[in-house]
Amino acid sequence: MRDRRERFISLAETRTEKAIRSIRLLENLANRANYEFEPAELDQIVRALEGEIKSLKVVYARASDSSQGSFRLRRSRPTL
Repeated sequence: MRDRRERFISLAETRTEKAIRSIRLLENLANRANYEFEPAELDQIVRALEGEIKSLKVVYARASDSSQGSFRLRRSRPTL
């Protein structure tokens, strides 16, 4: 059985290539000879993709945060 690192690399490469291919297919829609679109529709597509990239970064940032899972109460100041 492959170790976790090897599995990560294998899956990351495969899934990243698949995502890149999908984005390139979206690029094909820019051909005005075959398709008609509004600039606002392009903006929606780009915002959706950027939102997913932002979410991806957040998930990886949380995964690398060593304090993940710990909880501490903030101490409140005594009231007078």
